[in-house]
Amino acid sequence: MFKLDRPKYWQTVVNTMMDGLMVVDVEGRIVFVNKAMEEMSGYSKEELIGKSCQVLECDTCRDALLSGGTKHCALFLEEQVRRCRCTMKRKNGDPLPVLKNAVVLKDEKGQVVGGVETLTDLREFVAKEEEIARLRQELSRKDGFEGIIGKHPKMQKVFELIVSAASSDAPVIIYGESGTGKELVAAAIHRLSSRRFGPYIKINCAALNEHLLESELFGHVKGAFTGADRTRIGRFEAAHRGSIFLDEIGDIPLGTQVKLLRVLQEKEIERVGDHRPIPVDVRIIAATNKNLRELIEQGRFREDFYYRIAVIPIILPPLRERKEDIPLLVDYFASRLCVKTGKAITGISHDALNRLMEYHWPGNVRELINVIEYAFVVCPEGQIQLHHLPPYLETREEMVSLAESGINSIKTLSPRALNLDKNTILEVLKETGGNRSLAARRLGISRITLWKKMKKLGIGEQSVL
Repeated sequence: MFKLDRPKYWQTVVNTMMDGLMVVDVEGRIVFVNKAMEEMSGYSKEELIGKSCQVLECDTCRDALLSGGTKHCALFLEEQVRRCRCTMKRKNGDPLPVLKNAVVLKDEKGQVVGGVETLTDLREFVAKEEEIARLRQELSRKDGFEGIIGKHPKMQKVFELIVSAASSDAPVIIYGESGTGKELVAAAIHRLSSRRFGPYIKINCAALNEHLLESELFGHVKGAFTGADRTRIGRFEAAHRGSIFLDEIGDIPLGTQVKLLRVLQEKEIERVGDHRPIPVDVRIIAATNKNLRELIEQGRFREDFYYRIAVIPIILPPLRERKEDIPLLVDYFASRLCVKTGKAITGISHDALNRLMEYHWPGNVRELINVIEYAFVVCPEGQIQLHHLPPYLETREEMVSLAESGINSIKTLSPRALNLDKNTILEVLKETGGNRSLAARRLGISRITLWKKMKKLGIGEQSVL
């Protein structure tokens, strides 16, 4: 029979251990370490053997000495250590959190001749603990609600409406410009509702044509159309006893609106290519950046469908109407990016923050996120400075010029709420001297959107002169 009675076998065993192992004599000098201990500490065995265990600067040993202990190793005070969580220091100076188990070694006469310790590396565990603590802190922020950041009175009103909507099962419609966080509000309503243990299904109604949208919403049977090689359930079936979030509902075709109206009235759906009704119990949460009443007047949205989905309206304010929240949002996004990137960004300078406060934010919170992410790429460390912000942000002089040109006296236009015609764009371009950046700000759209509009409407440089 094989017996582990040879020293080389024991050395092989301890060197395959995942935990660090260290043996010390009664004076606290290290006489043996395994490979795991070398990797954890950053020291080689040659650097450790013969040295005092104090080289690892264990905080429990230090505390024992400060408490009047006569031994330099806490192990020799009580002759054993069980599941003691402590922190050592690696060779490079980094902290090394470990879980220590140790016991003294005695000879045949019962005299203590040394001690042996096993050390479990807790660095990954501590990192997860810190991440959980950070997430808990974010969730308990007094300047936000359910992950939505804001202290402005308009946002406090939104938070109150979210709670009220969550206590009901009626359909909700969330209005807001692109980038204001409509999807966050929808998710918060579901999480706080009685349906929170049910599924939460999302669909962007503007991303699909009418045929594909109906298949996505209601499902289809095999052979219903070319390429339908199998039966597939739709989003409404998948959301049974939960909530469905219909984003960009203003882009739903009239034909699909009729079918959705039937779902709301009858609480049942029919798969494409089938006529058998399937009962569904789904709470509808919709969102749009369009003016649905104007779409009704234009014949592009059914009035009966509108009244069925707009039982509880929630209006999200654009970022330009709650600029007091910008410092909170910057701090929040910067904190998250610090954790994600590991960069030592300590905050944002006064000048850079002022630039953000002066900007009009046509892209709202989503645009602010992009700006902070850009700054994190450009800024190596320390504070985010003015030159770390994207170049397209207006200078102070441009902002003053824009104010003097009468922007405050003219209603900000949104291409999503109003159809910008050629004459309107030409008029603004002439008033701004052909400056597209200023014209885009005045119209409440991005420079790229203005360029696309000009191209579509056939507005060239000569038209502006």
